[in-house]
Amino acid sequence: MSVGEFAALLAAVAFVALVALLAVPIIRLGQTVDQCTRAVRDLRQGPVSRTAATVDETNELLASTNAQLQRVDAITANAQTVTTNVAAMSALFSATLGGPLVRTAAFTYGVRRAIAGRRDARNNRRAGRL
Repeated sequence: MSVGEFAALLAAVAFVALVALLAVPIIRLGQTVDQCTRAVRDLRQGPVSRTAATVDETNELLASTNAQLQRVDAITANAQTVTTNVAAMSALFSATLGGPLVRTAAFTYGVRRAIAGRRDARNNRRAGRL
């Protein structure tokens, strides 16, 4: 073995040792990058799944609120119909019975006043005689 071959062999061994020394940190760095990638993926998936669940719950709430608003709309329409019907019945009652009832009340009032006036006159005459 000559000095040149020995130097080449020594250089090759030194190169292999250098590669071995550098390979360990590079492998560990690769594992660290993989763990960071997994952590970022997990961090992204957690909020995304929670956000999707929140959006689904909000959509359900909106659907429920929409159904309730439609019911309130129907109730309001029914109340408006009932109010219209009551107003029509009141007008009908007033037109058919209101006039005769007012006349009957006025006649009754007049008769009561006349009877009370006669009683007062009769009582005043009796009081004057005694």
